[in-house]
Amino acid sequence: MKKVVALLTLVLFTASMLSACGGTGGGGTSGGDTYVIANIPKCVGIAWWDRMEEGNKIFSKNTGHTVYQASGDASADASEQLKYLEDSIAAGDDIITVIPNDPDACETTLAKAREQGIVVISHEAEGMKNVDYDIEAFVNEEYGAHLMDLLAEQMGEEGGYCLMVGAFTMTSHQQWVEGAYKRQQEAYPNMYKVCENVESAAGGGGSDGSYKVAKEVIATYPEVKGFIGCDMVDPPGIAMAVEEAGKAGQIAVTGTCLVSCCEEYLDNGTIKVFSAWDPSTAGQAMCALGVIVKEGGEVYDGMDLGVPGFEHCTLKGNILYGQAWFDGTAENKGDYNF
Repeated sequence: MKKVVALLTLVLFTASMLSACGGTGGGGTSGGDTYVIANIPKCVGIAWWDRMEEGNKIFSKNTGHTVYQASGDASADASEQLKYLEDSIAAGDDIITVIPNDPDACETTLAKAREQGIVVISHEAEGMKNVDYDIEAFVNEEYGAHLMDLLAEQMGEEGGYCLMVGAFTMTSHQQWVEGAYKRQQEAYPNMYKVCENVESAAGGGGSDGSYKVAKEVIATYPEVKGFIGCDMVDPPGIAMAVEEAGKAGQIAVTGTCLVSCCEEYLDNGTIKVFSAWDPSTAGQAMCALGVIVKEGGEVYDGMDLGVPGFEHCTLKGNILYGQAWFDGTAENKGDYNF
């Protein structure tokens, strides 16, 4: 589905964008072809993936490539994601960027895509076999350790806490809680887990699911003094449960989120700090890497994808790591208006 760029003005525009960015320009091409890129996230209809769709549009505008995001609903259903992957294969798209709900469940379908010459780039999915490359916003275990540092500071480095993931099948979430727990054991001996890790999917998913699960944890373990929520929807749901229990200020809440989802809790202090990376730039980085691979370009340690947070990437095997996380607070929320 290559489309030859016919207008000299477009070629010149694309070249100028690449030069201005000082790297690959968020996915500029060295040749004259444009590609169709299918972005298939865990689900759609929530702020995180809406923000990634904005990045898709920026990449398209800057490079001339066509990027579309799979449509659907907000349910993070692995079977639905497989349908979108099959649709992309049937359409003959050039590149697939995928953030899998269940990496193992996607392997066979992604193998089929690659057999048909489709470049596959994954995100939040270290260890997948049937991808060209996986790109991560950071080293996941280090991010988990950072979340624990944030929680420990708020808890005075003592007391019981709970680790919540979106679902046990989500690779990155598992790496974050592993990194958090390891950090706690090494650095905060007076802290402990009140229970085994929980998943917001057990409550039905979304903020409602994290609210229900957190409410149960608080009722069962009244000594709990802190939560880390890995899914973007977890911290707001946990904060709701904390406030309902009358324990705002007594139970610390942190994790991965966006300002648009937790602003009220930042403003009232139930959430003092969260961490994240910009889904928009992650989407652009996936597309940029996909184009480089499609065109036979070199992927190397230290490469610059021309996207904030991915200017000096570390390559280990077929995994490319950026340095893209940030901490959000009530004081700096205006810097992250998404």
